[in-house]
Amino acid sequence: MGMKDQFQDKSEQWQQQAKEKMQQARERGQEQRGKQRDRDEETERLQQEEQDRFDQDYDA
Repeated sequence: MGMKDQFQDKSEQWQQQAKEKMQQARERGQEQRGKQRDRDEETERLQQEEQDRFDQDYDA
């Protein structure tokens, strides 16, 4: 195997590793957005419950 082949093989390995890391980063980003959305929904629900309790206190 010549030096040119060795460099080409190494280049292909680096490109594959870069693609894999980009895919992993993309997946982690999607997971984090999903978790943030869940937290936002939970926060909104808790705020609505608190507002409902507040309104009931003043209605009575």
